[in-house]
Amino acid sequence: MGRALVAVLGGLLLVLVTACGSGSTPAVPSAPLPVPVAVEPAASATDVAPRAPVAATTQGTFTDVTLTASPGGPVAGTLSSDRTRWTPNGPLAYGTTYTWGGTATGPEGASSPVSGSFTTVAPAETVRATLNIGDDREVGVAAPITIQFSAPVQDKAAVERALRVRTSVPTEGSWAWLPDQDGGSRVHWRPREYWRPGTQVDVAADLLGVPFGGGEWGREDLTTSFRIGRSQIVRADVNSFRMVVERDGRQVMDVPASYGLDSDPNRTTRSGIHVITEKFTNKRMTSAQYGYDLIERWAVRISNNGEFIHANPASTGAQGSSNVTHGCINLSEADARAYYDTALYGDPVEVTGSGVDYSARDGDIYDWAVPWDQWQAMSAL
Repeated sequence: MGRALVAVLGGLLLVLVTACGSGSTPAVPSAPLPVPVAVEPAASATDVAPRAPVAATTQGTFTDVTLTASPGGPVAGTLSSDRTRWTPNGPLAYGTTYTWGGTATGPEGASSPVSGSFTTVAPAETVRATLNIGDDREVGVAAPITIQFSAPVQDKAAVERALRVRTSVPTEGSWAWLPDQDGGSRVHWRPREYWRPGTQVDVAADLLGVPFGGGEWGREDLTTSFRIGRSQIVRADVNSFRMVVERDGRQVMDVPASYGLDSDPNRTTRSGIHVITEKFTNKRMTSAQYGYDLIERWAVRISNNGEFIHANPASTGAQGSSNVTHGCINLSEADARAYYDTALYGDPVEVTGSGVDYSARDGDIYDWAVPWDQWQAMSAL
């Protein structure tokens, strides 16, 4: 009996112990996982091009993002509307260290830092570029867009890909690389036909951060915005001894003129489309070959080989009857002044009838002397 009681009590104790031990242990909540953050370029990258892709992205949302240049300070940027991507607003600078900062937060509240740094390339040489037409100018219908570089460009295709021309009306045109001059390369853009009057033209040359080849890089971006003015075309038939001006298709001048002496090829006014580039109320003209040193009035340059439209009282007797000049188009004082007052940079002067054609040897703007198919072939693309 005693042993049975002990056995019963022991079994009861075992049941109680088992019952107590069968209860579940309360779950301990796991920590939320950090939200992934990625930066581009990779952390510690060096020799990064200023126009290389730069971004911070996250699978959560950014509380804030910073990119700080040393030297230079904070970089302006844009955070996407869903706060998952940040990008700078423009190209970076050369030879600069950039450091990320900020925080991203996941859906469960965990945060992750935005961190890392990279360094941009520090070129041994940068190349300067210059546009020929400034902002808000009004130019003639034959005006080319020209970019002159301060050094030869080896990778012309890379540079040309960075150039854009936008027009307010559809305009067919092309870039063409002309032979280097003034110590560097040059590229021109012209329309296939004369510009349509009133066209608004916007040019962007995104050259900062573009490798030019040979260890040289673009120094800075260039932009310009200008307008094509009225159509004014000079019709200059050397055998007519007259100069005709048409404005928007209507003749507004028909005046006596004297052109270059055709019997001397060095004095012949070249046949072809010239482009007005400069105007002078008084212009000194000299020639060691022909022995003159004169100040001429109301001079409008039509090429870099010395050809102008200008007043010349000394040739008044020949104007309207014979060609006696050294290549210029001579007018009377009154007629030269009247034309001078209407002339714009980029106006075409169409010379016909002489024995020598206008060509590359006659100046820096001989764009319209190049047939269109050949002009397109001069593009690097």
